[in-house]
Amino acid sequence: MKGVRPGRAAADTVLAVAILASGWKLASVAVGLEIILPPPEKVLYTLYDVSLSPAFARALVATSLRGLAAFAISMAAGILVGLVNGVSVRATTLSAPALTVIRATPVLAIILLALIWFPSGVVPVFSAVVMAFPVVVADVATGIRSADPSLVGMARSFGMDRLAILRHVRMPSALPYVMSAARNAMGLSWKVVVAGEVLSQPTHAVGTGMQNARLMLETTEVFAWAAVGVLLCALSDAAFSLLERKLQWSAN
Repeated sequence: MKGVRPGRAAADTVLAVAILASGWKLASVAVGLEIILPPPEKVLYTLYDVSLSPAFARALVATSLRGLAAFAISMAAGILVGLVNGVSVRATTLSAPALTVIRATPVLAIILLALIWFPSGVVPVFSAVVMAFPVVVADVATGIRSADPSLVGMARSFGMDRLAILRHVRMPSALPYVMSAARNAMGLSWKVVVAGEVLSQPTHAVGTGMQNARLMLETTEVFAWAAVGVLLCALSDAAFSLLERKLQWSAN
């Protein structure tokens, strides 16, 4: 965040986590049943215990690859369609019904249809791409349209064609929107991939571990596997924050 020192931001993050953990602990004590709400320290211990098994490493790698694949596909397709929609009103009109249908369709419905169409390992990737794609398209198209009209007019007066204006004027102005789209798509991909794994149950997956623990009524282990998904999302978010700061420094 602009104007906030990195040390202060880190301290605030630690404080926020401490407050969340304290609230969790108090709620667990109030409930009094670990099968309903286990305490955070028990979840951490279970997470450590689970992480020592070879199956955990395979599940983590498989889920990470699915999340990254869904992110890459949704970004590539979303940027392409977003660029076209950003410069063409007709393209925006033609793609609007499909994008609206995708945005309005519940995630569960997408996953259930994917279960009919694809193998279990592909279901989470397909579902995440479908859900993240409209987000990327909307952000990129908005960024392309956000170019300063005076700069676009000046570029035209110097004889630049539409492709050159897109490359040298519109795309640089869209970069912050692309970064926002990437951050949102990555976070959404992790959540939908894990949800898809819970239902499709590939051999190696974080979601499969979560579902197996639920069937055995191991609530603490369910929380531990869920924490893995949260950590994946948090790590990717931190990576994007670092990348944004580097881009800002380069621009300055």
